[in-house]
Amino acid sequence: MKDFAGKIAVITGGGTGMGRELARQLVAEGCNVAMCDISASAMAETERLCEVEKLPQGLRITTHVADVSVEDQLLRFRDEIAEQQATDRIHLLFNNAGIGGGGSLFTNTREQWEKTFNICWGGVYLGVRAFLPMMMKADQAHIVNTSSVNGFWASVGMLRSHTAYSAAKFAVKGFTEALINDLRLNAPHIKCSVVMPGHIGTAIMTNSRKIQSGTDSDRLSDSEVALMRERLGMAGIDTAKMSDEQLQAFAAEQARAFQEDAPTTAAQAAKIILDGVKAERWRILVGNDAHRLDERVREKPEKAYDLDFYQSFAAEVGWRLG
Repeated sequence: MKDFAGKIAVITGGGTGMGRELARQLVAEGCNVAMCDISASAMAETERLCEVEKLPQGLRITTHVADVSVEDQLLRFRDEIAEQQATDRIHLLFNNAGIGGGGSLFTNTREQWEKTFNICWGGVYLGVRAFLPMMMKADQAHIVNTSSVNGFWASVGMLRSHTAYSAAKFAVKGFTEALINDLRLNAPHIKCSVVMPGHIGTAIMTNSRKIQSGTDSDRLSDSEVALMRERLGMAGIDTAKMSDEQLQAFAAEQARAFQEDAPTTAAQAAKIILDGVKAERWRILVGNDAHRLDERVREKPEKAYDLDFYQSFAAEVGWRLG
């Protein structure tokens, strides 16, 4: 698929981050876009940034509130697209929605763990299930599933558990690779790609915490403050003299730095993804850090979870130790 003009693209998690930038760039190429997110206001901002008043006549952007981990909501999303986009087919499916959190089997609740897993993995699986019939009717189509570097390296550092997100992203990677032959045998006009971003500048830290806590507050809960105090202590930082307010400020700075100081912006990531789709690459690494980590893990997989491995890699690509 060398040209997106006139096509219909479905994007999950279109309210922020890479989903928002995918929508903006696809619309700029003349592609109709239907996005879902749990936040109507976030999607409204994406729609505004797409400069709808400047769109060619007939180009459509539609927004739909849906939780991708709930099949009935995805099916409603699909049915709304058929009605509002006046179509029985789509050409591009970006299963992009995801959250972090729930990293530990020990310090997080089962509800937190499964919320992350069910959105990051379930949203991809259910998304493909929901939209495959509409893709079957297209003359050509492409499924784009967002995994992560944590789909081949299950860590974000030695001092933080990362099991839910990593398990989900490994599942997305394996599922997409298995789809290559499944599609070749049963729907050869449909291609698929697995996207594995490194550190991308998005608000995933803040958004994930809000979703996990069920609140719109930017402040950490008492239990989150206590967990941060414990984790910083494990990192050798003396938190005994730090007040809860200082820890709140520390967390806010972490979230700001993750988004604003990332080596790859969400807009750059979206362009890499769309270029990869046009080139029919089934494996799309996003960011120099993703490429270097992939090389390192392949070179010495048995060393991938040693402290020295992480410290030297973080120093090389500029990741903060944690």
